[in-house]
Amino acid sequence: MDVVQQTKKVGNEIERVVEKGIDKGKEVLHNVASHLPFANLARKKSGDFHIEIDLPGVRKSDIDIKVVDNILTVTAERKMKKDVKKKDYYISESAFGKIARSFVIPDGIDRDKITAEYKNGRLVIDLEKEEALKPKSIAIK
Repeated sequence: MDVVQQTKKVGNEIERVVEKGIDKGKEVLHNVASHLPFANLARKKSGDFHIEIDLPGVRKSDIDIKVVDNILTVTAERKMKKDVKKKDYYISESAFGKIARSFVIPDGIDRDKITAEYKNGRLVIDLEKEEALKPKSIAIK
């Protein structure tokens, strides 16, 4: 076999391994993403922020919200029913275990006015802009 053919063969093998690695990476990222709770983030005209996170099957007592530096992190744990054993399932697509989402808090958010409410499997977090930074209308005399 000449050098050109050998080089092509090695190149094809490297390409195949790289493509396989990319496919595996996509699979891993898909699996990670499937365990993240869905979230919606909206910015209001006032500059306030509104976050909604879907946490079906999670008890309120199993949710923790923390702000460290400028990162708001929501952690929760979805627990499997105690009366059902894993071996009883033929297929189980529900995700159980610890889940977490983090959000960067923009400058100007009043950390003392962050509120959270959990109802019907949905966590709603409101972040209010500092009063001094809110838009203010000035009356003309």
